Amino acid sequence: MTGPGIPSQVHGDAGIATAEEGIVMLDGPNGVAVAMTPAAARRTGEGLVAAARQAEAQIANS
Repeated sequence: MTGPGIPSQVHGDAGIATAEEGIVMLDGPNGVAVAMTPAAARRTGEGLVAAARQAEAQIANS
């Protein structure tokens, strides 16, 4: 899998989400950390689920 817009390193480990004082923290691979409002975290989660389903369909159809 290569080409424009395709990352050179794809991670198989899931990020870890926690809630701290009304803020959602997402800790990902390689020390990536993101702090989000609950609304932003919900939209991110919904977008990730939709993208994962699309990627799984692409794999199944290839």
